[in-house]
Amino acid sequence: MSERTIHLDPDPRDWRSRKIDVRPHRWYATVALDRDGHVAAVTRRGGDPGLPSAYTAALDTARGAACDRIWYDGYSGSFVDGNGPSYITLSVPFSQVTLTVDALRAAELNHDYSGLHALADRLKLPIDDWLAPGDRELIRGINFDPPPHVFLSFLRGKAGKLGLRLNGRATAGSVWVRPTLPTAQKQLREKFPEQYPGWVDRWTGYVEPDGTFTRPWVGGREEDLSHGATPVQFRSLSTVTGGDCPCGMTLCEPGDGGNEHAAHHTMWAFGARVPKNLDWWGDLAVVTTQSPITWRRLAHQVARMPQRENHYDFRSWSHLGEPEVTPDNMRAYLLKADGYVIGYLAAHDTSEHRHWDLEDGSEYDEEDDTLRPRIILIWVADAYRCKGVGALLVQALADDFGCKIVDVSWSSPVSQLGRRLARRVSPNGIWVS
Repeated sequence: MSERTIHLDPDPRDWRSRKIDVRPHRWYATVALDRDGHVAAVTRRGGDPGLPSAYTAALDTARGAACDRIWYDGYSGSFVDGNGPSYITLSVPFSQVTLTVDALRAAELNHDYSGLHALADRLKLPIDDWLAPGDRELIRGINFDPPPHVFLSFLRGKAGKLGLRLNGRATAGSVWVRPTLPTAQKQLREKFPEQYPGWVDRWTGYVEPDGTFTRPWVGGREEDLSHGATPVQFRSLSTVTGGDCPCGMTLCEPGDGGNEHAAHHTMWAFGARVPKNLDWWGDLAVVTTQSPITWRRLAHQVARMPQRENHYDFRSWSHLGEPEVTPDNMRAYLLKADGYVIGYLAAHDTSEHRHWDLEDGSEYDEEDDTLRPRIILIWVADAYRCKGVGALLVQALADDFGCKIVDVSWSSPVSQLGRRLARRVSPNGIWVS
């Protein structure tokens, strides 16, 4: 199938004309109705360019059925669909392209939405029947058409959206399924019925009729070690939840099941993994605003750790564009250990400083205009703290600039952890700016 364009208005050269574009992909075809010029013309006349509710409802029904059919055939990706008013996009099987074009033409020109409903009816799959309660065998060629493993994967996704545990197994020419409703999912849907409109529990208490053919045993462990078990009981208690983790993220479980928090917490605790395509020959790397983008991206990634931990508004490293020269010689020191970046120091050079004896409540001394390296921020992975890593970074900054460690300047205000480090490396006081 090749790309094609179908014009709906008499004059296809008019900028207000509507058209339908058909574009084939590997697994399906995209049928897109371009209404952009039409919407602009209606808006200019003071009209309402929005689609009627019956139109959008028919589109949603057809789109849902079409996407299910494509996933059922084996596609495992996602879709980019438009629901108007400027663009309407439907992803459909190749065999339904002509019917989809006719349905969109009738809906757009004649306000006849029966074609979209007919398309949905033609593509609709008997998902409710496949996920009905009971242990049974669905046979390829009779109950379904795709390869059994493809069909089983599709059913698992649909069962998950309904809160069901599928208990499925694919064979050479069939798929065995036994949908069950976990107690936690049942209680969730009964507690929040407004979130699951139309949901009916068909699985709890289901009893197999006499004479039902049982699933053959295929060896290995016993197939159902929970058969006849007593469901776990749940109680509601007032527990302390939420709050912030020391890594800077919330303890509440996010929508991804906590994966984002786990990845960030691991990086905060042990350091950021060094990219495999990065040649790192020493222990310490000095990244400048003119360094290759891979190094600057790594500095930007590591700078996220102290930003989240201390809830800063901005990261201390943001130079991700083209290489550039900064007047203050902005740079980042990255310390590596065991393939991870465990230490990070952001610094630049400045000539406005005052001396401070590190005593609480004491005043700064007179100004000093000597050019000094200034520490913007220091961060060490949690597992390596209180082991001298911070002092190594400050010493590296001083050596790189060519001064003594007591001549290094610190950005003000200095945190409590920063003061403790400063007293260790410069007990007689520090320069602040």
